Amino acid sequence: MSENNQWPGPEGMIPEPLRNAANANLHNRKYLDEILVEMRVLDSVEADLSMNLYEAAYASPIMMPAFSHLNHVVKDGRKPMTEYAEAAKQLNLVNLVGMEPDETYAEIAAVGVPTIRIIKPFKNHDRILEEIRFAEEHGAVAVGVDIDHIYGKDGKYDIVDGIELGPLTTEDLDSFVDATSLPFIAKGVLSVQDALKCAEAGCAGIMVSHHHGRLPFGIPPLMVLPDIKEALEDTEIRIFADCGIDTGYDAFKALALGADAVSVGRGILKPLLQEGTEGVIKKVNRMNEELREMMGYTGIRNLSEMDPSVLWYHGRHF
Repeated sequence: MSENNQWPGPEGMIPEPLRNAANANLHNRKYLDEILVEMRVLDSVEADLSMNLYEAAYASPIMMPAFSHLNHVVKDGRKPMTEYAEAAKQLNLVNLVGMEPDETYAEIAAVGVPTIRIIKPFKNHDRILEEIRFAEEHGAVAVGVDIDHIYGKDGKYDIVDGIELGPLTTEDLDSFVDATSLPFIAKGVLSVQDALKCAEAGCAGIMVSHHHGRLPFGIPPLMVLPDIKEALEDTEIRIFADCGIDTGYDAFKALALGADAVSVGRGILKPLLQEGTEGVIKKVNRMNEELREMMGYTGIRNLSEMDPSVLWYHGRHF
């Protein structure tokens, strides 16, 4: 992470030169930290964090991130993509994988952890379909596409690892949904409009996200999350959230505002690169403790009881 993506700390304000900057991550951190929590401790009990997702049970709603290319970051033969998959297996969490060649995906799948493969919006849609089929053959529990990684900084369709990306239509999503028997997830939803289009296409899940700041001036995912939750309340779509989820307290806020689960990326990146599997396990265990603590203090016994009315923003209930 670059210096410009560092938050100065809870005692600091956004630095003057960045106050109106395009850096969506700074605004996201500020928004997360300004959501406050009221206490409802009488009659509360220790919370149950278990989650059911697509007919499987997991220990916690904290999910691994859809990282990409991490095996190229370290130089000692380690494979971080496999290491955090192993952490997810030991913790009984959902694992996600981003853009990786099939051979790397196969190595990750061999860990034996329930994994969701998130595929880039390749201009060549046949490649998307091929990667969906490969994920099916290697036991994926769901597949999806990064709908928000389309444009580069020049405003043209991006090119990643020499592969052209391209636009997606609602009809394209519909064709991907029809091409697999697995639940299909659209990652990178940041508006009610796109959420409804994903529902129209038959998606089984969406990730409310701005891909760690791909969109300049992008609104914090949790800011739009309640509206998306309301818009999809008559559907069976599962809603996930990411971007800036670094503690169990952050996770609690996302879950209370309508997410079914949260993906933790940058929060596990440093312990992953420094300590591998054990670093990720320690980080997530601490997040689970913080999440359970916050649920206890707000009288929420399990995930089905999550309630946005325990949250306050600028002196008002959500």
